[in-house]
Amino acid sequence: MPTHAEQRILPFSQQQLYDLVAGVERYPEFLPWCLAARIRKNDGREIIADLIVGFKMVRERFTSRVQLTEPGQRIDVQYIQGPLRYLNNHWRFEPHDEGCLIDFFVDFEFKSRLLQKAFQPLFNEAVRRMVSAFEARAYDLYGLALQDGDVQESGIQDGDATSLAGKR
Repeated sequence: MPTHAEQRILPFSQQQLYDLVAGVERYPEFLPWCLAARIRKNDGREIIADLIVGFKMVRERFTSRVQLTEPGQRIDVQYIQGPLRYLNNHWRFEPHDEGCLIDFFVDFEFKSRLLQKAFQPLFNEAVRRMVSAFEARAYDLYGLALQDGDVQESGIQDGDATSLAGKR
């Protein structure tokens, strides 16, 4: 499967974005194709979670280990069980003059050749939509950052947030 790496600069704190990604139990509220989440374990450093993802007629459950490796700075996701052959995924959060630089990477492959063939042409667009969903959720939760440090409500709907990736 092809890999996807992306960086975005968002006008939120490193901790806000880290907390958003670490909040696995809330993923069904905003992530496309995430239908349900069940947390098996959360000790503050490691989360074991089951996610049910679905698209059209396909529904799959997979279990992953979310390691809060460097609190506030890095989250690593390891595949445990489900329809994948493997999963490599990380999120890094670095302070930036305009807020926080997010570095996202994902690479996975389905065990099923049928699922692999069906999903491969959609991979990059699907991952971009997922990252954009996290961005839109940040605006929904934290509002728009203003230059004087105040915050205003965003009114942005999922998928409407504009990437600030070009600003570095």
